[in-house]
Amino acid sequence: MDANFPEKLQFLFTPSRYKVAFGGRGAAKSWAFGRALLLQGCQKKLRIICARETQKSISDSVHQLLEEQIRELGLDGFYEVQKISIIGKNGTEFIFTGLKHNVDNLKSIEACDICWVEEAQSVSKSSWETLIPTIRKDNSEIWVSFNPDLETDETYRKFVVNPPPNSIVRRVNFRDNPWFPEVLKLEMEHLRETDPAAYEHVWEGSCITVVEGAVYANELAELDRSNRITKVPYDPAHPVNTYWDLGFGDATAIWFAQIVGFEYRLIDYHEDSRKSLAEYLKVLQSKGYMYHSDYLPHDAQSKQLGSGKSIEELMRAAGRRVEIVPRLSIADGINAARTIFPVCWFDGEKCSDGLSALRHYRYGIVQTLGAPTREPLHDNASHGSDSFRYFALGCKRPPSLEWRKEPTGPLYYQEESQGWMQ
Repeated sequence: MDANFPEKLQFLFTPSRYKVAFGGRGAAKSWAFGRALLLQGCQKKLRIICARETQKSISDSVHQLLEEQIRELGLDGFYEVQKISIIGKNGTEFIFTGLKHNVDNLKSIEACDICWVEEAQSVSKSSWETLIPTIRKDNSEIWVSFNPDLETDETYRKFVVNPPPNSIVRRVNFRDNPWFPEVLKLEMEHLRETDPAAYEHVWEGSCITVVEGAVYANELAELDRSNRITKVPYDPAHPVNTYWDLGFGDATAIWFAQIVGFEYRLIDYHEDSRKSLAEYLKVLQSKGYMYHSDYLPHDAQSKQLGSGKSIEELMRAAGRRVEIVPRLSIADGINAARTIFPVCWFDGEKCSDGLSALRHYRYGIVQTLGAPTREPLHDNASHGSDSFRYFALGCKRPPSLEWRKEPTGPLYYQEESQGWMQ
């Protein structure tokens, strides 16, 4: 078959455990990855997983991109494009999935030959830690394509700053695309003239120091300068509080914090979705911390249709000590978070995903009552950031009062099916 292919991306046909392409817009990374996979799937039977951090529907995936490439390559007679998969006549199979909060599905793909992670700049540390050991078939490969955002993002650190053994890593940009369209060239040149910094990020693939509209830009910059993201071990002499953002059909995020003297120590973070209350309590139990209180938002007091009880009541019945944080506006909560940042220390390893959420938490223009306003966006970064707001509101109580009660030891609970967050 005579198939055009960018020279700098021909490494995709060289065997390697990791194949990584990163850079700016217009480099034809996704186009080349899709074409290479389709061509290799013709040569032999392959099980190929096309993944991204979040996939709510098949329209979020590269399914359509592959369908277009099949037509361009004249492979309509070889590949059958189905609604949620693509099947080759030799048994090659393309499967599409999201990584975040999808552990059960990921465990079922361990027999795959190639896993392509697209738009990988947003993939979290926990997702990589689940995915990589899952792709363990002999000679299996992990392909990674992305446009970088922050230098602190897990994907950039893992594959560009400290690439693993048996990796091929290439930076590719619009100059490496022999078919770079004229319409994009005009956009690129305009941005280079009007906003050189944005041009470097969008077209050259350079990292940015802060996302546009970042809510906690100044606070996080000072956190980095003062080296307060480090190793923060659990201190058994002090109890742990948890601070929850509850997800009903969405992600639930939990920060784990200790108050030691005048310091707030964020020692751990957990985020997941579509799990029952019992499953989240199992996670808390498994960490072996000595807990004091669980801080919940005000909606934890709402009665659930399934059980007729509130989350607050269910947690108290499970033996947890529960506090409800004050019901304040998002703006007031953000201001409270800003006031405590100077005395916060974060464990860089265990709080990696939570810190990523704080770095990517940003303002955007949203429609409120029919009028545009500047408010924090509700996206993948908002869950960890919301639970951090609740931490700021809950921990403002004077420590001398907070710890006057005798702290509890490890808490046990009765296994119950509550149907919460299914």
